[in-house]
Formats: sequence, C-alpha cells, structure tokens
Amino acid sequence: MNSLFFYSFMNGFTKFFILCSGANLSVIKRCPTEYAKYSGVGITILFTGIFAGISASYSIFSVFENYFTAIFFGILWGLMIFNLDRYIVSSIRKEGKYKKELLSALPRIILALLIAVVISKPLELKIFEKEIESELVSIQQGIYLKQDSLIQSRYQKGILARENTILSLQNESFGLQQKRDELFQTAQMEADGTGGTGKVNPGPIYKIKKENADRAQKEYQITKIKNDSLIHQNQLEIDSIHFALTTELVKTERKKFDGLAARLEALDRITSRSKAILFANWFILFLFIAIETAPLFVKLVSERGPYDELLFEIEHRYITEKARKVSAKNSALRKTMKDIVHEKESPWFEKEIKRNIEA
Repeated sequence: MNSLFFYSFMNGFTKFFILCSGANLSVIKRCPTEYAKYSGVGITILFTGIFAGISASYSIFSVFENYFTAIFFGILWGLMIFNLDRYIVSSIRKEGKYKKELLSALPRIILALLIAVVISKPLELKIFEKEIESELVSIQQGIYLKQDSLIQSRYQKGILARENTILSLQNESFGLQQKRDELFQTAQMEADGTGGTGKVNPGPIYKIKKENADRAQKEYQITKIKNDSLIHQNQLEIDSIHFALTTELVKTERKKFDGLAARLEALDRITSRSKAILFANWFILFLFIAIETAPLFVKLVSERGPYDELLFEIEHRYITEKARKVSAKNSALRKTMKDIVHEKESPWFEKEIKRNIEA
C-alpha cells in the first residue's frame, strides 16, 4: 500500500516536472527512457522561475516598500519567466544537425543570457546588502554636501559683495586715520624741535601744520561716522543673508537615498574598489547564466531520442495531411473553374443570357 502510494506520488511529480519542461505528455508517455532527461530539464526551468520571482519581489519591494505589491508582481514575473523558459526549450527541435540547431538556438541563448542578468542583479543586491548600506551612507552624504554647496553658492555672491564693501570702507577710514596721525606727529615734532625747523618754540609753521592736522582729524571723524554707518548696514544685510541661507538649509528635504538605482550605483562603486566582491559578483552572475542556459544546452547536446523521433513523426504527419487537404481543395477549385468555363461556352448558356437581356 505504502509503496503504491509512493510510486503514484513520485509519478505525479515526474509528470509535473515533465510538463514544466514543455514536453508533450501524450507523446512522452510512449518514451519512458526520456522521463529522467525531461523531468531534469523541467526542474531547472521551475527553479529558474522561482529565483526570478524572488528576485523581482526584492526589486519591487526596494522601490514601493509594500509587501503585497512585491509578492504579487514577484509571482507574476516568476510565472512569466517560467513560461518564457519553457517555450524557449520546447521550441528547439532535434534534427541531428548540430550546426543548424546551434544557429537556430542562438537567439534563444541570447535571450536566456539577458534573463539571467535580470534575475541575478537583485539577488546580488540582497547578498551584498550590508556593504551596500554602508556605501549608501557615503553616497548620501556626498549628495547632501553637493546640495548644500549649490544653495550656499547662490547666497555667497551677495555676502562676498558686502564683505568687499565693508573692507573698502574700513580701508578708507584707516587711510584717513594714518594721514591724520602723520600730520599730528609732524606738528608735534615741529613744536618740540625734533623735526621741521628744529626750533623748540612753536612758531607760525607749527600753527600751519597743526591746522592741517586738525582738518585731517575733522575729515577722518566725518568719514568714520559715515563709513561706520555703512559698515553696520552691510553687516546687517550679511546677517540677514546668513539667516536666509540657514533657513533654506534647514528646510532642504533630506530624502533617503536607497532606491534600486542607488543600490545599483553603490554596488558598482563597491565592486570597483574590492576585487573580492567583484569576483563574487561575477561568480553569482555566471552561476545564474549557467542555470538559465542549462536546459538549452542539455537539449542541444543530447542525442536525438525517441521523443524527438515521435514528435517529428507527428509533425510530419500533420504537415503531410495539411498539404493533402490543400491539394484536394485546389483540385476541387480547378474542376469548378473548368465547369464554369464549359457552361459559358455552351449554346444554352448564350440563349439564357439573351433571354435575360430581352426581359
């Protein structure tokens, strides 16, 4: 009883895997020796579809961050890849001509390679997730610094112009101050006899120099008051610009940089720096390429078996029957055309036409 149940259980699984391979069940039932080959091909195609579904679910989740959406589209994508792989393998016909078969399978192999790349990339992102998360932080900081730099550059021109104005006003006041100090020093030296005429007694020359120093002092005071007012005004404008800059920097939206494109960029940066991760990345890709193309190469490398012979026989019979039906239709059509021509040439046909015209 148990052995019978186990046999029927395994038989059901074998049928399912053969169905996954794209083989015709009614035909392959007549070829028991082909069960192992086609069930193996079916298992590979089934697991490729499962991997594709997992890969798509992770990709969709990284974009939408919704489990229901990720699972739904993951199942949909997995079924599509499964059906596509099944069609690719089942469409190859074994004729015993390896070059012709390889040439006809070349577009299918290219398609299988593309599918392998699409499936493997999201799984690579998941495998190297920790390394990618660290790299995303670095990329995100670089983006924030670039954003801050662009905002600051818009305000920097106004700040720099006002700082230059303040510096110019300060230099003007300082220049007048130096001139005043020099004139006072000259008058003082004239008064104490250490310079000028060399006389200790302040004379008319001292008075002239003293008047020049007083005028310089007055000019300095007037200019200093005016420049200090302008400097204060410019400083207030600089403070206002700094406040606007700080406000905009605070209000700048700091979006989380962790989308699918960002993770792909992070993976590219990591692989460009680390040879170990680069080799691991290529190894994963080649593994999926091998899995995806395995059913194709199994079909190409294997000898023409009983299943292929029966399938060819059925297809040939169908083509022959179709050609026979077309030939029969053409013969019937030619006979009908001959009958029509014969009727047109008969005297009865001409009389009927004349009678219809007169009526």
